[in-house]
Amino acid sequence: MTPEQSVSLVGGAVNLVVIMVSVLVVPGLVVGLIVSVFQAATQIQEQTLSFLPRFIVTLLTLIFTGHWLLAQVTTLFDELFAKIPGLIG
Repeated sequence: MTPEQSVSLVGGAVNLVVIMVSVLVVPGLVVGLIVSVFQAATQIQEQTLSFLPRFIVTLLTLIFTGHWLLAQVTTLFDELFAKIPGLIG
């Protein structure tokens, strides 16, 4: 296995992790921003008001994109296991 192959495999895995995390985190960030603006405008400083909407949006995002996320991880590992014999020898 050459260093270029190693870097390629790790780079692909890191790229997938960044995409998967951003799919889950970005909707929560957007909702958190909206709630923060609402709290600043109304001067309501309730802790559950900032936590609960982000939690619900993150759960809904996980429910709706969970199948796609699992398919991406499965594809990555299938490709990795298929390449192992060629990488060793």
